[in-house]
Amino acid sequence: MATKAKELTVEEKLKALYTMQSIDSKIDEIHKLRGELPLEVSDLEDELAGLQKRIENLNTEMENLKETISESKNGIKEADTLKQKYEKQLNSVKNNREFDALTKEIENQDLDIQLMEKKIKDSTEQITSKTAYLEESNELLEKKVKNLEEKKKELEKITKETEAEEEKLSKKAEKAQKKVEDRIVNAYNRIRKAYKNGLAVVTVERNSCGGCFATIPAQKQLELKQRKKIILCEHCGRVLVDNDLAS
Repeated sequence: MATKAKELTVEEKLKALYTMQSIDSKIDEIHKLRGELPLEVSDLEDELAGLQKRIENLNTEMENLKETISESKNGIKEADTLKQKYEKQLNSVKNNREFDALTKEIENQDLDIQLMEKKIKDSTEQITSKTAYLEESNELLEKKVKNLEEKKKELEKITKETEAEEEKLSKKAEKAQKKVEDRIVNAYNRIRKAYKNGLAVVTVERNSCGGCFATIPAQKQLELKQRKKIILCEHCGRVLVDNDLAS
């Protein structure tokens, strides 16, 4: 490719660059037709993934809370059984030491029952709260899914309408690129990315740069018409071409 590019004159390279710019500008217009849809689709997909993870976490948390309630209820039954056992044993104690020990055990079981009752109460309140939050999240998920489907259909329609034209233009752009060295193509792409309008190659309009509108000196314009070297705008760094070459 490099050998082929060296065989071309500077004028031919400038024409190839201007052709690349014209084609890329048309492709940019096609992308504008799609507007913010690709970004909106991507954002919605990210939001959906976040919502689904949130719902998954909520369901896991609620299952854990239900398990805590179940374990606490079983714990209360066990503690109550032990309490009754110790209370029975009080009737047959032989000394104060045994009485104090059994009384302490009964108190411990009462404390355990209170603790587990509190766990049940707290867990039940959390389940109520999380259930409401889960319902909201599911409703939001349903809306987002519907919105995403609509956006995807809209994007698919516009893409189908323009993909043939874009493919055709892309092939023309590749053909033009082959006429220029890689380093120049890379520089052209860097300049394009630096500006929102994607203009890397511009003509001189009314003695001014077609990109930044800075005045181009007469001597520089004369050099442009000679087409013996690639000239950049001193102010914005864009490639300048004369109007006759662009026509």
